[in-house]
Amino acid sequence: MNIYDYQVKDSNGNMVSMKEYSGKVLLIINTATGCAFTPQYEGLQRLYDKYKDQGLEILDFPCNQFGNQAPGTEEEIVDFCQLNYNVSFPMFSKINVNGENAEPLFKYLKSQQKGLLGKNIKWNFTKFLIDRKGNVIERFAPTTEAEKIDASIANLL
Repeated sequence: MNIYDYQVKDSNGNMVSMKEYSGKVLLIINTATGCAFTPQYEGLQRLYDKYKDQGLEILDFPCNQFGNQAPGTEEEIVDFCQLNYNVSFPMFSKINVNGENAEPLFKYLKSQQKGLLGKNIKWNFTKFLIDRKGNVIERFAPTTEAEKIDASIANLL
């Protein structure tokens, strides 16, 4: 299996094949709207604006597993992100990232790049960087801000 074998639900509940992102550099993130790291959306949007025309896609997966920090519906989460941070990158359906009910895509991502706690994701705003061939290149901690990922993205573009 590789990243392009997976399908995920977008924020409207439609199935999206990861094949749609073949040939792009991806930054895949589990997010939350009520988290201390939520202001990272500003930097993420700046990255997206800077590199989207060169082939960057940021894929946002809300996750309510950590401290109940993404309690809203998909529609409420999208509205919040657009109103407060002008987010224009793709947003997906709320998921789990750890445990039995973890989103299969995230199970795969974790198997490719382990964090400090092994495979499990520690908190919201864990980021996975994928190259144009679908290889999971790097995993960034929740505390890593977008500006610190810029050079890694630029190298892959």
